[in-house]
Amino acid sequence: MELRTLEYFIAVAEERSFTKAAARCHVVQPAISQQIQSLEKELGEPLFERLPRQVVLTSGGAALLPHARACLAAAAAAALEFADRSGLLGGSFALGTVGGLEGTRIPRLLGEYHRRYPRVAVTLTGASSPSLLAKVRNGEIDAAVVAGPPEGTLAAVASRVLREDRIVAVLPAGSRATNRPMPLDEVARSPVISYGPDSGVHAFVREAFAAKGLRLDIAYATNDVALQVALVAERIGIALTSHASPVLAADPRFVIVTLEPAIRLRKVFVWRPGTRPSAPLRAFLDLWTELSDRPTRDGPATGATVGG
Repeated sequence: MELRTLEYFIAVAEERSFTKAAARCHVVQPAISQQIQSLEKELGEPLFERLPRQVVLTSGGAALLPHARACLAAAAAAALEFADRSGLLGGSFALGTVGGLEGTRIPRLLGEYHRRYPRVAVTLTGASSPSLLAKVRNGEIDAAVVAGPPEGTLAAVASRVLREDRIVAVLPAGSRATNRPMPLDEVARSPVISYGPDSGVHAFVREAFAAKGLRLDIAYATNDVALQVALVAERIGIALTSHASPVLAADPRFVIVTLEPAIRLRKVFVWRPGTRPSAPLRAFLDLWTELSDRPTRDGPATGATVGG
């Protein structure tokens, strides 16, 4: 009974599909099927019931699953311990990112991570929050930074809050006093520049308008905050954007105004729960904890797990 075979078994059990398990494990489907058949032959009974649209565990498969997970967790723990002992942690770490992370602890974490673990190949994948969440849940990437949903929970992932943020209105200079909040119904009377539907932030803005019985019409949709404020400077409309973005540094071309009611959002670091994290991901999480008490521009990190 090999660890790789147990990995395939767990993938099929969790995905309920040989095809999805093969994609998750980056192998062809016949390889998965052959390994499962060999395992069933070795154990002397079927582990899956093949249904028309999915596969489900038999009683034997259900009995094997916790042992298989324990075996992989023990192997990962041993690899991590000896990697730490030798100081030669290797492998790969795939991190998904949304925009606006310049002023968060992420660059600092990646810098320290590179200095400590130069043999780990780090890859960054930029995409929208919904796309990155799907990649994390499918095992395509190790972790991601996404916009947390308005309801406050994220299903099927473990998470740490990276930053609390809010949406503000950005207007041309001289058009409004900054000490008076801007009601959403007033915003709705002007052309709106904001994030597109493919952005996780879009849902926060849309739901805030809906709660006031207002329709959100975004005239210029772009997830590029620099472009949003450049359009404001051209007096095209009002931008609704993240207050934490470094792009909103003092600029004589526009003013920043709070909204009434406030639209709050979070950036969240997420990873797939259920099995022990890979050694590179575990090292990143441990480094986060280690550095969390040191001052950063986005304030102290929280280690609370949400939805996991």
